[in-house]
Amino acid sequence: MKRIYTHLFCLLSLLGMLSCTDKYTEIFTANAPVYMSYDDLRSAVKTSSAQPMKHPGKIYFKDNYILIIEQMKGIHLIDVSTPSSPKNIGFIEIPGCTDMAIRNQLLFADSYVDLVALDVSNLSNVKESYRLKDVLPYRVPATDNEFPVTRIDQKKGVILEWEVITEKRELEPSYYPNYPMYDNLANSSSSDKLSAGGISGSGFGKSGSMARFGLYDKYLYIADTYILNIFDVSGTLVNVGKSSLNGNIETMFVYDKHLFFGTPNGMLIYSLQVPNTPALVSTFWHATSCDPVVVQDGYAYITLRGGQVCHADFNRLDVVKLSADYKTNTLAASYNLTNPYGLAIDNNTLFVCDGKAGLKVYDATDKQAITSHQLAAFPDIKTYDVIPVNGYLFMVGDDGFYLYDYADLQHIKQIGHIPVVKE
Repeated sequence: MKRIYTHLFCLLSLLGMLSCTDKYTEIFTANAPVYMSYDDLRSAVKTSSAQPMKHPGKIYFKDNYILIIEQMKGIHLIDVSTPSSPKNIGFIEIPGCTDMAIRNQLLFADSYVDLVALDVSNLSNVKESYRLKDVLPYRVPATDNEFPVTRIDQKKGVILEWEVITEKRELEPSYYPNYPMYDNLANSSSSDKLSAGGISGSGFGKSGSMARFGLYDKYLYIADTYILNIFDVSGTLVNVGKSSLNGNIETMFVYDKHLFFGTPNGMLIYSLQVPNTPALVSTFWHATSCDPVVVQDGYAYITLRGGQVCHADFNRLDVVKLSADYKTNTLAASYNLTNPYGLAIDNNTLFVCDGKAGLKVYDATDKQAITSHQLAAFPDIKTYDVIPVNGYLFMVGDDGFYLYDYADLQHIKQIGHIPVVKE
């Protein structure tokens, strides 16, 4: 009997020693979250004076204005009523903002876990009209180092940033998605002014190709990886529900009563015949890469970007022929590029943001020889996304906002620039 007790004591002692060994609580260097409380988040939206651009993101056009997201901070307001002299006129502070869309006089934007609707009829006094709380996933900002992340407590609020610490603390074993830091108007003469009157007209604005927000009819669609969030924005904000998607969504383009999604593995096409219940029509698969897509007149234009984040070692432009019902899609042509991001098509003029290789403009009339018909190139700019409107091209890149006049395709020229202020 004594021997049995001795063995039992040894076993319990061993288990006790093992339970005290915790690899997650050793002294280490890590990223610790800096929180903003939910109360502070929900009282933070306001208009302030113009701020310098430091980390520009997605862009949006409406009436006389280009709106440029300052990653996770808010939205720059750029007056382009005189295209040759764009003016940075103000800033809307929206913590956690990464995307946006405008319907009539309401601007919709994400603010961490919330969706907000702002009245932008008076840009000197933007007001919050509606807010839906906790309708978007809890996300965290990307870190700028390879240190692990300490435990995250969602009850404390949203995470504004990280601070590097060295101490004994428990590591966070859970996964949270982080915010990527990039990770239909007719052409006219350049003598035409852009529409006047500020953000007060009816209709939708126009987004770039990197957007994950899209508007159709009275609905706002927000793509989030494998989920499409749907909101009725005809009156007060109404959360219609979620729809499961067949891919890891990176970008969304609305065209001809359809949603065209760019994913790492291909393009997905969903019908909006029943707007609150998008239905899968077809898919076009390609090799794994990052891929925004734009569509016009029976063709889809897709840039495929390589690199470590995008899990590919090639960079190219794919041109896909679409059937009238979008059920049959065939590759028409492919072209090698340097490191492409956003793109846009206006009639037969194709604009490609080829990353560090700059902006490239092509005549895309002959789908089999697009890169043989280059109209212009603007190198030495790390480009991100573009929006063409009425003979003017608005472009955002790592070093600022650029404006081009392309009404004369044989003499495309840069006419404006607002630079990024380096930290």
